[in-house]
Amino acid sequence: MKTKFFALLLGVLFFVNACSDIGVFEKQYFFKQHAWQSTIQPSFDFTIKDTAALYNIYIAVRHEDAYRYNNLWVEITTQSPGDTAKTQSLNLLLADNKKGWLGAGMDDIFDHRIRITKSPQKLKAGKYTFKLKQIMREDPLPAILNTGIRIEKVVS
Repeated sequence: MKTKFFALLLGVLFFVNACSDIGVFEKQYFFKQHAWQSTIQPSFDFTIKDTAALYNIYIAVRHEDAYRYNNLWVEITTQSPGDTAKTQSLNLLLADNKKGWLGAGMDDIFDHRIRITKSPQKLKAGKYTFKLKQIMREDPLPAILNTGIRIEKVVS
């Protein structure tokens, strides 16, 4: 009995250790009032070590069903190691007229992970900083719960 328990425990520990470096980095910023003011510009830092891998980069958004728009305009500023900061405006599609909300939903909460890289990217080793700003006409933007950045290592 003890041998089976020990073998099971060892197997679980091996599995957990094997999954500890799955190449996913995700950080979120939670809006206390469930509204995103343009003056609140969440910043996210990531350190990349594996330069041989390819990565996809996503913006994560969680909102309530009460969100009034099909999209979300954001300005993302990216600071990569040794480079100057680059800023771009992105139109994130959250819904369409046929399907409704495009993200995963439960009750009245919807999660979106929207890939912002067209193809997997090679990243340099070092610290990356991403800063997000909502640039919608409505300010503050109600029914937004949180936003964040997700970096996934492409597994081949």
